[in-house]
Amino acid sequence: MLNMVFLINSWLSSFNQPGLCITVAVLLHYFLLAAFMWMCLESVHFYLALVKVFNVYVPKYILKCCIAGWGIPAVVITIVLIINKDFYGNGSHSDSNPFSNFCWIQENIVFYISVVAYVFLIFLTNTAMFITVLLQIHSMKSRTQKRSRFWKR
Repeated sequence: MLNMVFLINSWLSSFNQPGLCITVAVLLHYFLLAAFMWMCLESVHFYLALVKVFNVYVPKYILKCCIAGWGIPAVVITIVLIINKDFYGNGSHSDSNPFSNFCWIQENIVFYISVVAYVFLIFLTNTAMFITVLLQIHSMKSRTQKRSRFWKR
């Protein structure tokens, strides 16, 4: 959906309908945040599968993942819309080319908080999960090598 909304964004912005442009910008923002949230959930699943291998049962795991994956971005979008729906709009880059318009976030501060900071937090989470998984794999490898040396003796 992110790709679809991105591809039709400039075409829809050429209609010069503020409501349509706000809707498209909100959808683009939402699907972008949702894509990154699902990437974060994949790293958490990776952690659970490789580090917490045994005795990890999370009741209604898929439901909780879906609520987080689709709900957290919705909360961010709702907060932005509650503060001011005019943060979204049509950003014209050129008057000579009508297809250079693009519906997106118009305020830099809102962009940095609701996109850049969000993605940065997910990047930190993914990095932490990745390092934890690497350390776990390394410790398993060293334990296996110690056992094989012991049995060879």
